[in-house]
Amino acid sequence: MEFKRRTVLGGMAAGAAILSAPAVLGQTRPRVVVIGGGSGGATAARYIARDSQGAIDVTLVEPSRVYYTCYFSNLYLGGFWELADMGHSYGTLAARHGINVVHDWAVGVDRDAQTVTLAGGDTLPYDRLVLSPGIDFREDSVPGWSVAAQNRMPHAYKAGSQSELLKAQVENMREGGTYCMVAPPNPYRCPPGPYERISMVAHVLSQHNPTAKILIVDPKENFSKQGLFEDGWARHYPGMIERVGPDFGGDIVSVDPDAMTVSIDGVVENVDVCNVIPGQKAGRIAELAGITDDSGWAPAVPANMKSRMDDNVYILGDSAAQGDMPKSGFSANSQAKVAANSIRHELTDARLFPARYANTCWSLIGTDDGVKVGASYEPTDEKIASVEGFISQVGEDADLRQQTYEESIGWYNGIVADMFT
Repeated sequence: MEFKRRTVLGGMAAGAAILSAPAVLGQTRPRVVVIGGGSGGATAARYIARDSQGAIDVTLVEPSRVYYTCYFSNLYLGGFWELADMGHSYGTLAARHGINVVHDWAVGVDRDAQTVTLAGGDTLPYDRLVLSPGIDFREDSVPGWSVAAQNRMPHAYKAGSQSELLKAQVENMREGGTYCMVAPPNPYRCPPGPYERISMVAHVLSQHNPTAKILIVDPKENFSKQGLFEDGWARHYPGMIERVGPDFGGDIVSVDPDAMTVSIDGVVENVDVCNVIPGQKAGRIAELAGITDDSGWAPAVPANMKSRMDDNVYILGDSAAQGDMPKSGFSANSQAKVAANSIRHELTDARLFPARYANTCWSLIGTDDGVKVGASYEPTDEKIASVEGFISQVGEDADLRQQTYEESIGWYNGIVADMFT
């Protein structure tokens, strides 16, 4: 691992900040700035503000006025949910918890001065900074694809208008046409997500376009819940789905958005809808803050989710390189509570609790056919380590699968309440 020069200087500045920490407590109110209003950022802001009962000044920076969860966006594609079901505003965080919600883009972080610069020109000082910006895409990961081409070949991996676009393309695909997904390489947001999406697209096509085909081009040898998905696809959508893995060129792929073609190891395929989910990295502001490494992700301290490069900065969720936890909304929410407790301990001398983490990822394969995988985690010196896991089994009866799906709905309602109310 090769740290950047700016990062090393920032780390030295962070060391000085530790020594001067008592001065922070002497201010009128310590200031926390949270960048990113998703599962990590919104949860952290809410828990810091609520549990400090006004002792900490919390500002949440998020450009969108309505946050659409990426989890459950596949159910929208499948026709099980409406887009509005996934949309949540920040009004209650401001009104009930006194959080200063700023709808703007964070475009710079000065870790020596401990300030955040916004696109609108304002500067926000902080005593602690929480970064939870989600993912950005590696534009060179699929030759021929770029963000400029996302309307021709949508990723739909940031929910909202991209989800609407992909849904419209699937619903208007010609009879007997081909939907192609270019799946991402590891690591990426929501490991089962692309394959739940395949299930939901197949659900729609089996009802309205049963002669259509689905082609998955995948650079990975295997994928999350593979046995469960393949069993479900065979039961619900026989003969519709074909996957090309790296043994047949799934890792040698390029696209032509204008011609609507996909080249797989030199063989050109005409497709009607092409869903390119590119390779991913930490959100741009994490890179601008100088807390990412050569992997493109931001290393985190397992015990509290601090950046390994700056003691005054925390990194949460998809952007963090932390160990065994998957990049998911559940993980981000779990990490945010640990970080919020650590920040309150540092700034108000609140009690510090040992870090415990958990995650479960549910997926819907067909109507009332839900499966899940999950684990509990504990911090070690090196990483957040998985200590106990579970996964649904092939051959479970229909009642259990329905219960699993209904469990996922209950979880969704619980986590968004934990973030926004």
